[in-house]
Amino acid sequence: MDTYDGDYLRTDDEWDELRWIRERTAAPKGCRVEIVEGLVTVTPSATVRHHVIADRVHRRLCAATPEDWGVHQWWDIAVPRRLGLYVPDLVVVPENTRDTDDGGLCPAGAAELVVEITSKVTACRDRTVKPAGCATGGVPLFLLIDGLAPGGPTFTLHGAPRKDAYRVLDAGPFGEPIKLPAPFDLVIDTSEFPGA
Repeated sequence: MDTYDGDYLRTDDEWDELRWIRERTAAPKGCRVEIVEGLVTVTPSATVRHHVIADRVHRRLCAATPEDWGVHQWWDIAVPRRLGLYVPDLVVVPENTRDTDDGGLCPAGAAELVVEITSKVTACRDRTVKPAGCATGGVPLFLLIDGLAPGGPTFTLHGAPRKDAYRVLDAGPFGEPIKLPAPFDLVIDTSEFPGA
């Protein structure tokens, strides 16, 4: 990879080029800069409802994860094979993942669980592209909390990744519990979510 005057990059590696562009993309505070299917995107801040759901799930996950794991908000998940660099709402990873030498990125295969909460701007890719990318990257569990689903607010827990697809392990409307399997063995009460 060659950089000229800090303004121009020449590389034969598309992933390196996309990361370089993303690192130099200015975005307002609170916005996410992601790479989704090879496109660098800027997503605006989430709503209060979105943050309340993230906080409730975050608290429950912290109480249920092993001591040497962390529950993080907005930690970049890298899926180079899909030209994807996602910033999920929550990601659960073993603490030794922090020692990655990939510029602070979390390799998708190191994550134990990724949680996405839909917003008007990201709903389509949260439902389709990101689960496919996380499955490709080997994330064992992907939880989609979809307060904007056409038939009413729902959740879908995906697991058993194979190639770029998951099997649905649990799904239901807000009001029903989300049952996360081992190693979490956790039930999340969705009746506490705004919009339930």
